[in-house]
Amino acid sequence: MKIQSFTRRVSAALFAVVLACSLSVASLSLLAASRGTPGNDFSEIAESIDLFGDIYRELSENYVEPLDVRVLMYAAIDGMLGVLDPYTLFLDETQSEELGEITSGQYTGIGLSMTRFDDAVYVTSVLEGYPAWNAGIRTGDRITRVDGKPLAGRNLDQVRELMKGATGSRFSMNIEREGGRAPGTVSLVREEVRVSTVSYSGIIGRTGYLQLGSFSSHSSGDMRQAVDKLLREAADRSQPMNGLIIDLRGNPGGLLTAAVDISSLFVGKGSTVVTIRGKKPESEKIYRTEQQPLVPALPLAVLIDKESASASEIVSGAIQDLDRGIVLGERSFGKGLVQSVLRLPYDTTLKLTTAKYYTPSGRLIQKPHGDTHKKRSVLKKNGEKKPLPVYYTAVKRKVYGGGGITPDVVVEAPERSAYEQELRRKGMIFLFASRYRASHAGFSPDSSDRASRLKAFSEFLGEKRFSYTSASERNLQELEKQIAEELNGEKTGVPGSLEGLKKELLQMKNSLTALQGERIARLIDIEIMRHGNETLSRKAELDDDPVVQRALALFADPKAYSRMLRP
Repeated sequence: MKIQSFTRRVSAALFAVVLACSLSVASLSLLAASRGTPGNDFSEIAESIDLFGDIYRELSENYVEPLDVRVLMYAAIDGMLGVLDPYTLFLDETQSEELGEITSGQYTGIGLSMTRFDDAVYVTSVLEGYPAWNAGIRTGDRITRVDGKPLAGRNLDQVRELMKGATGSRFSMNIEREGGRAPGTVSLVREEVRVSTVSYSGIIGRTGYLQLGSFSSHSSGDMRQAVDKLLREAADRSQPMNGLIIDLRGNPGGLLTAAVDISSLFVGKGSTVVTIRGKKPESEKIYRTEQQPLVPALPLAVLIDKESASASEIVSGAIQDLDRGIVLGERSFGKGLVQSVLRLPYDTTLKLTTAKYYTPSGRLIQKPHGDTHKKRSVLKKNGEKKPLPVYYTAVKRKVYGGGGITPDVVVEAPERSAYEQELRRKGMIFLFASRYRASHAGFSPDSSDRASRLKAFSEFLGEKRFSYTSASERNLQELEKQIAEELNGEKTGVPGSLEGLKKELLQMKNSLTALQGERIARLIDIEIMRHGNETLSRKAELDDDPVVQRALALFADPKAYSRMLRP
């Protein structure tokens, strides 16, 4: 009976949709007729909705297999939006909830992050002061059960679903730890978790540094608190800061208003930060700062990379165009499309692209479709190079359009080798650090002892049966497979020189991995530190960061800094 009732409800809903489509068609047809232009947009919309309604009804009524009409409708919507830009999206109930968490910067939970290695779920970070931290859970711990349910075979999304619940509700987790001393089974009460968007801040020498991870509704407050803290720390040292580094690398953006508010902490009141322009001329809107800056004269360095997008590009573009600071790093992503969030029935949401971003100098942030912007030129279809358009800052410095923000000082971050990427993908460095930390609680990095740690790591890789196949080896394996297929499995015809080449490639791979020993050892040390103290590990990372070091060198030479801003 329940199934029949459900079927009747679905059928009623379906015909309600078709009826609504029909009514919309009728209304649009009347409107089109009243305007006397049967071939205009209104007529085309009416015909399209009519066609969609017919196809939807035929599929739901006559398709050979039973259909989930809700999934069918969502697929139709996704297909329609798929021909537009990648940022116009339809979000169902769950996705709409996640969007709210991202833009608000808070969620209901226990304050931990996790990942999956070796079919086990590991804690990668714990927020101090929240339920997970208070229960004794730490980075490197394994979560084996949630409310008694084993996690083996479950992906991270399924694990998160088990951990979801209302604020104030209680659940249990089973925790294991390398070397024992784990908290065991812990009972946790979910609460509102507010994550600061300033993921790290501190003073390096005489320079303030802060990293902003996203742009949410409280990012401006987070930034103000972080800057105030750095200023107080510098005052306590009786050594004023010589500059401030704002790290926006890897920051995908967020709220436009947050970008404007953060910019207002550094640029003069009334300064233009960004302009948005939509389809109609009257849609143009200029966003200006409305308050006095917190630090109006402190030298600034903004760090960006190819993953810095949207609001990150608004802030870095404004700082650059207003000659308020120096931008360093790599050309940014080039996401300059504005999305309006429209709430729809049934707790769904439409993120609709309605305008484009322009920096104070008039540069369009959005990159042309298919343009990677690896250089300061783009290729025409005929192969000719076309110079990027030139714009001018407030003091007439040249800056370049073409999408994204081109740094004043280009510093390319070192790329991870394929070997390092494979170690990280399989969690080898993380897992080894967990084990090492368990037996070296008072660990402090000592370069003289790195050789022994690297040896222990090599033994650990053997124990875990870690194997790394280089791209050349994979290509050779594919070649062997093709030759074997052509010879119908007869190995007698396989060239003997392939075996020699295989040995040479193996030797080459071993030599290359050996050359990376010092870097891998350094990564291991930093990860071991992170398992005990994330602040110390972050400081160690910055010591090895070429972009940060270039910014520090710039602040150490005030004349060079001034010459860049006042050429």
